[in-house]
Amino acid sequence: MSACTSRAGRRALGLVTVAGLLTAGSVGLSSAATAAPADPAPAAAAAKKPQKGDKLRGSERAKLQKAVAEGAPTVTVMVVASRGEVARARNEVRRLGGTIRYAADELGYFSAIVPTGKVEQTVALPSIKAVDLDEVVPLPEVRPEQPGPKQPAVSGGPSATTADDNPFMPTRETGSIAFKRQHPTWDGRGTTIGILDSGVDLAHPALQTTSTGERKIVDTFTATSPYEGDGTWRAMLTQVTPKDGTFTAAGSTWKAAAGTYRFNRFSESTTAVAGGEVLGDVNRDRDTTDVWGVLYDPATNDIVVDVDMDKDFTDEVVRRPYGERGQVGTFGSDDPVTDVVEAMPFTVDFKEDVSLAPYGMPGVADFVDIGIVSGAHGSHVAGITAANDMFGGAMDGQAPGAKIVSARACTFGPGCTAAALTDGMVELATNRGVDVINMSIGGLPAQNDGDNARALLYNTIIDELGVQLVISAGNSGNALNTIGDPSVATDVMSVGASISKETWKANYGSDVAFSHGMLTFSSGGPREDGGFKPNVTAPGSAISTTPTWQPGGPVAEAEYGLPAGYAMFNGTSMASPQAAGVLSLLLSAAEQEGRKATSPAALRSSVYSTAKYDPTIPAFLQGHGEVDVVGAYQALKRAPAPDTFTVSAPVCTEIWKAIRKTSGTGLYNRCAAGAGGQAPGEARTYDVTITRTSGKASGSYAVSLVGNDGTFSVSPATVTLPVGKPAVVKVRATPAAGAHTALLRLDDSKTLGIDSSTMLAVVAGSPVRAPSHTATTTGTSKRNEATRSYVTVPVGAKALQVDLSGLADGAQTRFIAFHPSGLPVGTTSSLACYSNRDTDSTCNSASRVFANPQPGVWELLVESRRTSPVASTPFTLDATVFGVSVQPAQQQLATVTAGTPSPVRWTVRNDFGTVTGTGEGGDLGSSFSAEGERIADLGEVKYTVVVPKGAARLDVRIGNTSDAAADLDLFVTAPNGVRRASADGDSEEALTYTKPAPGTYEVRVDGYSVPAGTTTYDYLDVFVNPGFGSVAVTDADAARPAGASWTVPGTVTAKESPGQGRVLLGSVEVRTDGNVLVGSGDVVVNAVTP
Repeated sequence: MSACTSRAGRRALGLVTVAGLLTAGSVGLSSAATAAPADPAPAAAAAKKPQKGDKLRGSERAKLQKAVAEGAPTVTVMVVASRGEVARARNEVRRLGGTIRYAADELGYFSAIVPTGKVEQTVALPSIKAVDLDEVVPLPEVRPEQPGPKQPAVSGGPSATTADDNPFMPTRETGSIAFKRQHPTWDGRGTTIGILDSGVDLAHPALQTTSTGERKIVDTFTATSPYEGDGTWRAMLTQVTPKDGTFTAAGSTWKAAAGTYRFNRFSESTTAVAGGEVLGDVNRDRDTTDVWGVLYDPATNDIVVDVDMDKDFTDEVVRRPYGERGQVGTFGSDDPVTDVVEAMPFTVDFKEDVSLAPYGMPGVADFVDIGIVSGAHGSHVAGITAANDMFGGAMDGQAPGAKIVSARACTFGPGCTAAALTDGMVELATNRGVDVINMSIGGLPAQNDGDNARALLYNTIIDELGVQLVISAGNSGNALNTIGDPSVATDVMSVGASISKETWKANYGSDVAFSHGMLTFSSGGPREDGGFKPNVTAPGSAISTTPTWQPGGPVAEAEYGLPAGYAMFNGTSMASPQAAGVLSLLLSAAEQEGRKATSPAALRSSVYSTAKYDPTIPAFLQGHGEVDVVGAYQALKRAPAPDTFTVSAPVCTEIWKAIRKTSGTGLYNRCAAGAGGQAPGEARTYDVTITRTSGKASGSYAVSLVGNDGTFSVSPATVTLPVGKPAVVKVRATPAAGAHTALLRLDDSKTLGIDSSTMLAVVAGSPVRAPSHTATTTGTSKRNEATRSYVTVPVGAKALQVDLSGLADGAQTRFIAFHPSGLPVGTTSSLACYSNRDTDSTCNSASRVFANPQPGVWELLVESRRTSPVASTPFTLDATVFGVSVQPAQQQLATVTAGTPSPVRWTVRNDFGTVTGTGEGGDLGSSFSAEGERIADLGEVKYTVVVPKGAARLDVRIGNTSDAAADLDLFVTAPNGVRRASADGDSEEALTYTKPAPGTYEVRVDGYSVPAGTTTYDYLDVFVNPGFGSVAVTDADAARPAGASWTVPGTVTAKESPGQGRVLLGSVEVRTDGNVLVGSGDVVVNAVTP
């Protein structure tokens, strides 16, 4: 962070390890997060799933379980303390052995490095409200194709002669071109936008000045820390005092002025990370061997970098953090003959008094940061928000008058850390003077309900600091409930990606049938709790600025080239900065008209109330609609002071059932018919309870629906809402097969804007019908459009096969399957798995099988790529479920003779779609099982398994509880001390080891939640070894229609005894001709005689 605050008040962001302290490599200190401890870290108290009152969500507990299993000595946590308790919380975390790395008391926030075994105690502290654990958040893939040969600079692309009103950078689609033409000074001047990303290129010509000639980038800092493996942070530990103008360090003699300094080196090879963009070549000279000396004066915080690598600091500039003087250095020397710039700009920064305690060292150290960008993403985002005079002409970003503060939260691999993103967001909001913050990074957790520490913190930033956050909705596909975190935070403006017919043609050379639509990767809502997301849409494709050391990046089919420093990217990453730029325009206009106290709530109300809703797009993809700056400012001029409302509505999803919840902040029913959901054609009435929590004593509100396809009706037509008194709106839904969404709006004609909006979403899955047990969808897939269908997978299905057929010749079309929890199964990248486009040999575009599919409603999305040679294609999509029952499920052989085959026989019945396959035998295993084992709430039961040499597999399982609501967890510690866990939302848990190491495995069953007080359960462990013998069966490979039964005869040949207190266990597996397991039965041998 900045060097502008005092030593005592500076926040510690970076932390370090002992190894490599004085070297030029890694981070100047290696990462404790990946260091293997000499002995396994103390086991954390059971890392479990959330229950009532638990401050760790399921996804956070999964991170903790992983850290425990991997033996990580420490983890980084992001903490939101209870109101007024932050100082106490920090001290308590320190007493538990934690080290504070960053803190913002005004927000009740801090991040800390905590011993893994103390995380549960940390979470349990009464002073702590919520905790998230660190993780790597991948950067979105925004390049529409893999890099290829450079395109010739032919006409047709943007240039110095391109007008600001253009389809390449389609700001016009938000109305901003007309807005700025009418009011030329309302162009963002007077505002500052924070860009939390991969860093912004300080050398780009279009990012040098604002429209008024002021410096564009007014501050930049690195939000990562050395703890995250970022080698730009250098630990300044080596003290040097030049004698006669020289000193010796790192094996060399260096020249320096008189004084006492700290010395280290920065090696460009520290940026050589797979999947990154810098790839170790900081000065762009095509090698990764360059090293620069760094000299630091701890008394003045002055920094000198040996830029010319001549080991002479006396001929170099004394540098200060960029925010103080705007100093920018350069690594490398540009060759003016080439298009790219063979050089990279850099800045410096410092951080004082960073504790070394987590790394086994006493005391503290000062760090110096060499500030460089880690990739193109942040520069592209910055250009969309505020570029000025792109290509040297009239083409601008949304707010050319706005200033920028850049925060790099991404490392030099393909991602950013959650801790750096959170710390960086807080730093931008509290200390860097920004008005709006854009973050085009996020991920898709299973439980995306906006109820975690980060969401709580982001809402606080918005509501208490008055800084509106704008975050991309995510690129996980045009499907239900794929909305990304952290855009799910309630007060964050979550932005989906739209596109026009003109931009499809200009940026991709692709023709479409529609005038306006969604990019098919743009994530959909609602949140897991039914919450309203995304909030709005904005253009998600743009040609914008990239680092000048990168070549131009056009789309090949557009048939024009781009100069270095410009590229066409697409994603909600590009839509979010469009909306952030719109907010800058609104704030700029408001300030110039004397409205100096525009609140984030007023901004959101103005934007949401005037967004342009597109009736051709489902509500769950567009929210309120496309942002419209002209309409938004007309609303903002009327100084809206929106009341606040809470909503409670029924929610039924697989995740919501697993955590035993039934309601949320919007109506969302995605459950299967018969399991809480609705069948096609079934009518149901839902109570949506709305409470006004602020404003005047009473108000009357008109109730209406937007985007309704005829599925919903509401009553009454008006409701009266006194403050604090709830009212119920009856929502009746009669869905056809498919997903149906709409917006439920309340509007008081006496107030400005829409007062309350609630998302409604009901899904009716198509059943798989006998005898084929197939659900078939036929339709037409148009280029660059998505078509969705919903299929109910029944309980007992062992496999789901999806087949795409009937396509037109040459059509580039694919399907994507989405799990009942809203997660895509497989990639959603626009580069993968299309028919007639052989770029991914690992993915079958025509047919895929999903083993052990979760019962519930699956979403199947069909889309045709932008490069498809046909404008539309017919298609048939068949979803078939498979599964057989095998009887007896388990048969017993009391005693067998070693080496002598014993006959066995199973009857197999096909319960679902036609199966072509056969029964197969396999090796025997040594097994221990116990039925009716008893465990108490919060109790534990332990087992020991001794695995001999040569075992092919070890399986450990629990389940079949007498208390159906019980939640048991399974933990296994291997002989090397590494622990694994199986801990989902029920008690059916299993762990498998392939080729397990010989030795003793410690098993623990944990009674995480047993509502009945105690419960019984069944336990099984088995290790398979060819030395125990085998099961052989005789069965023909044949087609078995639904309902068919057949007999599978076989023999069991045991070779040796399974050991004291154990039995031999074998099985017959029924597999399709595609090797898909569709059912199995067991055989138990209780004793083996010689």
